[in-house]
Order: sequence, then structure tokens, then C-alpha cells
Amino acid sequence: MGIQVVRFEKDKKERWGVLSGENISVLQGTYNSLADFLEKGKEEAVKIKEQVKAESISLNEVTLLSPVTKPARIICQGVNYATHRSETGMEEARPPFNMIFSKADSSLCGAYSEIIRPLNVKLLDYELELGLVIGTDITEQVEVTDENLHHYIAGLVIVNDVSARDVQLPQGQWLKGKSFRTFCPVGPYLYLLEKDELPLIHDLQLNLWVNDELRQSCNSSQLLYKPAETLTELSEVMDLSPGDLIVTGTGGGVALNLSTEVNALLSNLSVPFQQKLDLLVEKQLEGGKYLNDGDTIRCQIKSTNGKIDLGEQTNKVVKSLNLVRSK
Repeated sequence: MGIQVVRFEKDKKERWGVLSGENISVLQGTYNSLADFLEKGKEEAVKIKEQVKAESISLNEVTLLSPVTKPARIICQGVNYATHRSETGMEEARPPFNMIFSKADSSLCGAYSEIIRPLNVKLLDYELELGLVIGTDITEQVEVTDENLHHYIAGLVIVNDVSARDVQLPQGQWLKGKSFRTFCPVGPYLYLLEKDELPLIHDLQLNLWVNDELRQSCNSSQLLYKPAETLTELSEVMDLSPGDLIVTGTGGGVALNLSTEVNALLSNLSVPFQQKLDLLVEKQLEGGKYLNDGDTIRCQIKSTNGKIDLGEQTNKVVKSLNLVRSK
């Protein structure tokens, strides 16, 4: 079994620990970031997992924080499941290229944090995704395979790629529409993988509920572009560092559902922006699935054989107290 690592706050101090049931075995080292933990604290976590004595505190005495920390690259794969491609008006077949975008690391928040809806965002959407945490520096082109993937991936996390569709789509700004603060809940913990568990990355069940209604249910076996080939491609383009996050895409069942008519409108450069925005909002709200203030989103990812369990993430939507300029 892998190691469930948590980053938490207690008595205004941030610490790291290893989760065991409802208790946390506290690491003695001070690690200022996930990269720092992976470099210096992983060995201590392994020793604790091997029953080395450590200070123990109850899980309900702490506030869990995102195990992914700033600074970090958050690199995302878009429309990487056939079911999600279909609901966005695209062909279900694997496309000729891997769609890559990013989120700002200031969007990171914890697994039980509130998701803050900007006051002028009406189309707030959810996207449950499997997150891969980079475990080593990648500074040149490499050939990543399922056999050597363990050299590059340290562990797994639950990620909710929260999205403001009325910013992302009419403006064509994915980074902006997906990067408002609190738009990237991560955790509750980082699952450090054992080498023999790597094949299970291809058989993880992802489920998301809104107010206890199951909205998303898919399996990582359905990813169109797999982790190994995606890392190989990214290594041709950019550097990656320990603690960076690769977000692998979401399955079907999001609130977004684009018709051929709306897609044509969004791509028509002669149509005024406000007309595009108004029609998009009008058509999308008809579906009744977008997030409202007070809604609760619950996410789970686990292997079908039960060996890997990334825990459960629960976030409540609240409205911002300030007008956030999204136009």
C-alpha cells in the first residue's frame, strides 16, 4: 500500500504527516512546500509508515490544506474523455492532438475549503479530475512509458478543475476562466505510490456528486491521452519540477452542454461579444446543472480493487463578498 500524506494546520502552524485511519502521525521535519517535502521529507514518511513511533494527533483536530503548494505549475489536459468531448459538441474519437492549458497556482485550495463564486459569474461548473504529482525534474525531452512512469510520478491527488464557463468560452480565455482563487480544490491527501501500484493508474474510478446527486462517473481507463504519453509530449515543450501538478481531464456529466448552434455562435468573429455572452448564459442555464451558492460538491477517486483510495473531497459554494472583474 502507498502512503497517504497530509499537509495540515494546527495552532496556526503548518505541518506534514502520514494519515492512518482517523489519526495523523506528525513528521518532525519542517517542509515549506511540496517540492521540499518530496526532496527531504519522503524518507521520514516512509519510516513512519514502517511503524516508527511519531507524535500522533486526531484528524478532527486539524485543518487539512492542499498537499500541492505554491509555487507549482498546474498543467491540464482538456476534453480528454470521449463522454466530455460529446457534451462539448466535439467528436468522441481521440483527437489528433492533446489539448493542454494551465491554471494559476493561486487557485489552489484545500479539500474542504469553500469555493468562492465571483459575483458576476453565472455559469460555475465542476470537473472532477485525477491529478498526477511530478516527482523528479524533467529538463529535457524524455521517453516516458508505463514501465518507467514511477521515475516521474510521485503520487496522486483528487482535483476539481472549477471553471467559470461565461469567462472561459465567450472570451476564449481558459487560463482566466479556470484560475479564480479557490478554483482548484486538491486533496484531501497526496497518495505516494508504490512502484507495483502504477498499473492501477489505468483503473481508477472517479465519482462526483452535487448535493448528493451523482453527476460524474468515469474510469481512468477511458483517458484518451494516457499519463505516459502526455508526459513524453510535455517534456518536448517545457520543464517540469517535483511538486508540479498534471491534471488529466474530466469525464462526462459536467453542467456544460454545448449545441452546434452555440458552438457556431462562439466561433463567429462577426458576432458582438455581449450577444455571445447573453445567448451562452441563457442557453446554458436551461440545463439547471450549474453550481449555485450553497451547493456542496463531493468527489472520490479510488481503484476498482480498493487498493488505492484518494479519499473524499467536499467543498461548498459561496458567493464572493467583492465584485470580481471577470469581463
